[in-house]
Amino acid sequence: MTASETRPLTAARTFPPGFLWGTATAAYQIEGAAREDGRTPSIWDTFSHTPGRVFEGHTGDVAVDHYHRFRDDVRMMSELGLGAYRFSVSWSRVQPTGRGPVDQRGLDFYRRLVDELLAAGITPALTLYHWDLPQELEDAGGWPQRATAERFAVYAGHVADALGDRVKHWITLNEPWCSAFLGYGSGVHAPGRTDPVDALRAAHHLNLGHGLAARSLRAALPGDARLAVSLNLHEIRPLTPSTEDRDAARRIDAVGNRIWLGPMLEGAYPDDLLADTAHLTDWAFVQDGDTATIHQPLDLLAVNYYTPTVVSHVAPGHRKPQDDGHGNSEHSPWPGADEVAFHRAPGERTAMGWPVDPSALYDLLTRTAARYPGLPLVVSENGAAYEDEIGPDGTVHDPERAAYVHAHLDAVHRAISAGADVRGYFLWSLLDNFEWAYGYAKRFGAIHVDYDTLERTPKSSAHWYAAVARTGELRAPGDA
Repeated sequence: MTASETRPLTAARTFPPGFLWGTATAAYQIEGAAREDGRTPSIWDTFSHTPGRVFEGHTGDVAVDHYHRFRDDVRMMSELGLGAYRFSVSWSRVQPTGRGPVDQRGLDFYRRLVDELLAAGITPALTLYHWDLPQELEDAGGWPQRATAERFAVYAGHVADALGDRVKHWITLNEPWCSAFLGYGSGVHAPGRTDPVDALRAAHHLNLGHGLAARSLRAALPGDARLAVSLNLHEIRPLTPSTEDRDAARRIDAVGNRIWLGPMLEGAYPDDLLADTAHLTDWAFVQDGDTATIHQPLDLLAVNYYTPTVVSHVAPGHRKPQDDGHGNSEHSPWPGADEVAFHRAPGERTAMGWPVDPSALYDLLTRTAARYPGLPLVVSENGAAYEDEIGPDGTVHDPERAAYVHAHLDAVHRAISAGADVRGYFLWSLLDNFEWAYGYAKRFGAIHVDYDTLERTPKSSAHWYAAVARTGELRAPGDA
């Protein structure tokens, strides 16, 4: 079956036994308690408190107060029958300065969370870094500095020592492309810097941090621990079949995908990436032995997907569409791609303005599986924002989200049928939350949150997804 073919919505599809059904969150987006129990500011605390950076000045100071309400949130997961929960650890809650001793109060929070999950029969999947670098490390230079990668490995060891006896699924980094290129390139994410060379330096040191942390985790964790990295791999499509547009797609593939996959899974940066960016840097920050350090064995490759990336070539001096879906900035997050234009595909869009195209997830999974045979995959994020409201009867009816998730789960099932070894799916997100630079304006959650009262209400899509998770059988939302 090709990516463009569809099956009747009423046809049930059964996922393999042991398939992991979960939801995902990130610490800064949900925890709140920004100044409690020794936690110090991260770059997202600083960024969100800087006027003009986040929609209407929203911050994660309270977020959805998961720090105090985690037991209720785990109970709701259990009631929905979810089998796994992917969460991230706040580095500045565990190691407030990013170096030196840990704060046991911070680790105790994650111990309590993990114990609550295990008691509910929910598998914890821990992400060490979801964009919230301790501000003190940013003040010392941040990810463009090699020392940050070294600090990250030490932090990883501390968390492994505390939780390794109970957590079996570990993810080093979440979407390092965003950390490097939105944080240090376009500046639309924390820390808000706009230097393309610093962005490339940050990318290398995130890669290095992954490799060093992987070594640290292997040394500290039991042999049955499962180690992964979560990449927002771009499914890149040229606007036309022309040679110029196909070369534009190659450039974006280099700086969007292969800048991570090359060193992590193949042990080297791609030659074309180095050539594309040679006018910016000679990559002298890559030291002897770095790529070998980065190239650590993985048990899983975690893939985040929301929408495809459509590109074309544009001649120098011509007006260039910059609709890449990653915020508005006069600074590009794509170093080495000055002659590439971005376009949004036609058709249905989410509240983020992102085109809905599940065929791109099928293509991404099957292509990645073919390139790296023997490496299992997991979809670690997939979901959609829509304009959700509580109805007069107190329920939240969100058929658009259910349809989105259904179509993308169908794409996952088709990829498995085509031979891709996909082991699980994590819906983004468990809760409506602080959506980075969009503040609280965009709702991705399966569970609605009233931001005034913090009351939680599962949406209709959550009940449908729960039925799928309990049975392992994908049916159309109206049939669940």
